[in-house]
This record gives sequence, structure tokens and C-alpha cells, in this order.
Amino acid sequence: MPPSRPVPPTDSRDGSPSRRTLLAAAAAFGLVPEAARAQAPGAPSAAPSPGPAPAQAEPAVLPAAPGTARLRTEPAPETPVWCFDGKALPPVIRVKLGQPVRLKLENRTDKPLSLHWHGVRNVNAMDGVGGVTQAPIAPGGDFLYAFTPPDAGSYLIRPLVVGGASEPSGRGLAGMLVVEETNPPAVDADVSVVLQDWRLQDDGTLMPFGQTALSAAHGRLGNLVTVNGKPVPGPFEARPGARVRLRLGNACNARATRLRFEGVKVYVAAVDGQPTDTFEPLRATLPFPPGTRYDLMVDLPEEEGARCTIEALVGKGLTLASVTTKGARITEKRPPIGPIGENKRLPAEIKLQNALRRDVVITGGAVVPKTKDGTKDGTKDGPKDGPAPDPVYTGDPRKIWSVNGASGTAGLQPIFTVKRGQVVVLALRNETAFPQALHLHGHCFRLLHPLDDGWEPYWLDTFQLLEGRTARIGFLADNPGRWLISATVLERFDTGLWTLFEVT
Repeated sequence: MPPSRPVPPTDSRDGSPSRRTLLAAAAAFGLVPEAARAQAPGAPSAAPSPGPAPAQAEPAVLPAAPGTARLRTEPAPETPVWCFDGKALPPVIRVKLGQPVRLKLENRTDKPLSLHWHGVRNVNAMDGVGGVTQAPIAPGGDFLYAFTPPDAGSYLIRPLVVGGASEPSGRGLAGMLVVEETNPPAVDADVSVVLQDWRLQDDGTLMPFGQTALSAAHGRLGNLVTVNGKPVPGPFEARPGARVRLRLGNACNARATRLRFEGVKVYVAAVDGQPTDTFEPLRATLPFPPGTRYDLMVDLPEEEGARCTIEALVGKGLTLASVTTKGARITEKRPPIGPIGENKRLPAEIKLQNALRRDVVITGGAVVPKTKDGTKDGTKDGPKDGPAPDPVYTGDPRKIWSVNGASGTAGLQPIFTVKRGQVVVLALRNETAFPQALHLHGHCFRLLHPLDDGWEPYWLDTFQLLEGRTARIGFLADNPGRWLISATVLERFDTGLWTLFEVT
């Protein structure tokens, strides 16, 4: 593995083969460990079941415990991390649509835990928000997650405990849940890519957690990036002409970036787990804030020796993964890449005329000092050379952020209550000095056009709202329970940037 490249801590904005075929193809990408983990520790077999599962079948066990990972090349020491099942690689749990997930999380760390199934339109008790939808799992305790995902798609697994999400995530706990379609598109490989970053000290240990300056500004931006638990760039090989499905998920604590694709034409087949009409990314780039997922369909070049890369627009650019074509060309004829199929469980349209409308206003955080001329960067015409002044925060370190005037804490009351089946339109206003990545729990939404004359042609559950901007989202409140609207930058979540609403 080539040595990792350091990452500057700055904020960037900016559609069926057999399982044996998939595993063999994954091996060509050097991803056999991930493919093997598809069956353990957390997933029932994706092969068709001969009959209904026993009512009292024992769940799979997923221990979360301290471990080590090699994040820097030798002679640097390994880094103490937290990991699942003794492996520092984020697990990829695979089930078929309609199959249940039964997973007992054992907490062998010294902090409370819970697992949020980010993007799953889950039953409320299984959403995994410790302190809201369940009691946090105390050290030495366990909790059974048992649910059947209603939608096919790609979803993240993230720790999410009120006031304590940043540390377990920053120590490495993350994963992906893949719910396969009943009739998935024919591909030569189905590859999951989980992005994380790590904030390391010179001796390879993790920098301390709970720093107010980070929580009040950009969050815990790391200085080393991994893909599937290994330092970037990840070099892979595949046969020329292979059709690949890439499932990308951003499990970083705070890093928002843009992805750029070089040497290959990619098509977006799903956004945040939900299928869409396939489209090519504008200028071959995609926004990628924490919590976001994309399913991409790619036909690799037919000539041997071609190189394709996924780049993160961080600093001067960071190569996350590269694929080099090698071996005999795949000659199987396939139709052009097209949609992977619609999700008929989602409404065909959202009728906005009688929607319940509410404002959601985000405030707080650090302030970027202004200079004598009244600008934040020292010039009237644009940024000056050199670093910008550091943001300053002097308030309560436990309540840095607020939504509609209240910081998120255990016992918070809903900002509105709505009957099941009601359409809701939220006007989200960011009055802070920073872009805000936001996640709607238990539902997915449409990003509305300014005049209620339409919406973006894909469903979302996570998006980034720039500072000083207002965006409006519309969704059908069809999932009963108390649901969060939360920051996906976990240091902000821990210090108040979340609220909730209730569907009765």
C-alpha cells in the first residue's frame, strides 16, 4: 500500500449475476475481505431462504471494542482505535430486500453507544439515537437491533448518542448496510466504498476529543483519509470492459468534500440510497458531505492498462482510489447503463398545496473575526494571501449550536407534531458562519425549487446548506415516532445542533 497523503484540515464546499460471480469480481478489485464480511458479522445470507426464519433465531453478534489499525506506514506504530468484531475495517452488512436485520451490538468500549442506520426509513425504536429512540448502551451492555429495511439501497452505520457521537466515530466505528434489490442490475462487481478521516498526532495516536474550538467551527477534520479502513490511495485492478457498481458513503466526522472522476464516465443511479433516473455528474464532480451516499454505475475502459481514479477535492487534490484495467477484456454484450428501477414505496408526487409549513432556523457556533474594513478576510475585493483568522467562540461549550433557539439535549420537546400522512414543508435557514450538513431521520425528502414550482429529480435524506442560505424541503410524514433533524458533523450534533418532530 502506498503511503498515505496528509490532508489539510480545511473545509471544502464546493443502476443478476450470482453471488459467486459478485465475489469473484470483487476479488479482482482486491476486496475479498469486504465480500467475506458481507455474510458476517451482521447479515443474514443474501441467498434465497428455503423458508421463513425461526421466530426465535439467534441474532448475529457485533462487538464494538478497542483495537489497533495501521494508518501510517512502518516504522510508525499502529493507532489505537475502536472497531467491530476485532477488525479495523468498517463492516459491510448485506441483505436482500425483504430480509430482516437482526444484530446484537455488544458495547466493549468505555463510553455509551448506539448505532444509527443512516438513511433507513426505520421503525422509530430501531433508529439508533441513544438518548432519544433508545437508552444508550452502557459499557458492558448490549442491544438488539431487529428490523426489516423497507427500501433497497446503500446506507451508513454511524454511532449516534446524544452528547457522545463524535468520539466513537472518530475512533473508527462505522460501516455500511447494503439492501440489495430483488432484481439488481447485472454488473461484474458491486463494490462498497466507505470514506473516513482520522485526526492523528505525531506519535500515531488520536488527538483528544471534546475540543470546543473544533465543535464550534468546522468540526473534527482529520489529517489522514482512509477508504474501507485502509490509507488512501487504494489501488485496484479489474478486467477491461467491466461494469461496476460503486456504493460510496461518507462516514467522516466532519469532512465535506467534492468527488471528481478521472479517466472514466460515471452515471449516478441512486442518491442517498434511493434510485433516480441515471445522470452524469455536472463537470464529473459530486458534492459529498458527511452522511451522503451515491450508487454509481461505471463501464471501465476496454483497453488494458487504462487508469481511472476517484479524487477528493481537498487541498491540491487527493486520490481516494484508482482502478487499472488488467487481463482479458470482458466481451459480454450489455445494454447501455440505465435506471436501476424506481422505489414504488415512495409517493409519485408530493402535494404541496395543503402542506404543514414550519421554519427551522440554525444559529450559534464560532464567529469569524472581522477586520477594520468590515470584511472577514481583510480585503474588500477578495481573500487575502495567508490563512484566514481563526473563528472565535466564547459561549457554553455544551450548547454551542441551536435550532429554533434551543440546543438539542435529552428530553427536548418536538418543534412540531403532525398526523401521519401529512405533507410537511420545512424552510431551513442557516444563520451560522459555516455550511451545515443536515439529515432528516426516518424519511426522505425532495429539495424544492424556490417558488414551489417543482423539486430536484431525486430523493434525499442528507444535504448541505451553505451559510446565510435558506432551503426548503418537502416530505410525506408517513413514519410514526419522534424523528430528528440533525447535523451530520458529529461534533456539532454533540453540542446541540439537532431538533426533533413527532409523527402521530
